[in-house]
Amino acid sequence: MKKGQNKMRSEYDFDYSKAVRGKYHKQLLAEKSSIIVLEPDVAEAFQDSKSVNTALRSLLKLANTTRQLTSQPPG
Repeated sequence: MKKGQNKMRSEYDFDYSKAVRGKYHKQLLAEKSSIIVLEPDVAEAFQDSKSVNTALRSLLKLANTTRQLTSQPPG
């Protein structure tokens, strides 16, 4: 491509004059949503946020079970 030529595909064309800054900011704060950035090698293992959440919930459950088993006195 020649210098100065638009490299963006037409389907990605965006009308920035209609953009609203922080449109969903209050909604995200109200929902107490968190945005976590995964390293590329970790992100490759998951298809979507639902699968990430499922895996993390399983890990938390396992950690909690392990903690309960190891904190009980013998006998």
